[in-house]
Amino acid sequence: MTTLSAALLLFLILDPLGNIPVFLGLLKPLAPDRRRIVLVRELLIALGVLLAFMWGGKYVLEAMHLRQESVSIAGGIVLFLIGLKMIFPSAEGMFGEVPDGEPFIVPMAIPLVAGPSGMAAVMLLASQEPDRMGDWTLALVLAWAGTAALLFSATYLYRMLGMRVLVAVERLMGMLLVAISVQMLLDGVATYLRAAPGA
Repeated sequence: MTTLSAALLLFLILDPLGNIPVFLGLLKPLAPDRRRIVLVRELLIALGVLLAFMWGGKYVLEAMHLRQESVSIAGGIVLFLIGLKMIFPSAEGMFGEVPDGEPFIVPMAIPLVAGPSGMAAVMLLASQEPDRMGDWTLALVLAWAGTAALLFSATYLYRMLGMRVLVAVERLMGMLLVAISVQMLLDGVATYLRAAPGA
C-alpha cells in the first residue's frame, strides 16, 4: 500500500463529511471564537490518540500474542461494519446521542474523529509493515489535515452543499470503505492460509 492510498483509507475512516452535522450541532451553543479553539483542541487530541495507537499498537499486539493476520481480519470486519453504517445510517447516528455543553475529548475527539475503526486501522498499518512507520505517520497526518480542513469549513460546506449532498457523499464514502474492508479481510485470510501448517 502506498502512502497516498493509506492516507485515503484513513481519510475515509475518519469520515469528516459524516461528522459535519454532529460537529455543527455540538459547537452551535458556543461563541464563534470559542468554537475554533474547541475544534483545534479536539482535533489535536484525536491526532495524539491515533499516533499513540500507531506507534504503540504493535507492543500491545505482542503482549496479547496476536498475529498480524488476526488484526487484518478483525480490522476488515470493523471497517466493513462502519462502512455499512455510513451507507445505512440509523436514526440516532453512527455513535448514538451526544451530550450537550462544551465537548471535551468525548464525543468529538473520541469517537467521532479517533474512533475504534481509526485506531484499528493505524495499528494494522503499523503491524503489517513496521519498517515504514514514517510513511504511515505521513499518511495519518495527511488524512488528519484533510479532515481538519473539512471540519473547519463545515458551516460553509453545509450551507453550500446542503444536507442531501453531504449524505450522498457520505454513503459513497461508505461504499468505498466497504470495498477496502473486504480486500483487507481477503488479504488477512490469504496470509493466514499461506502461513498455516501444510499450506
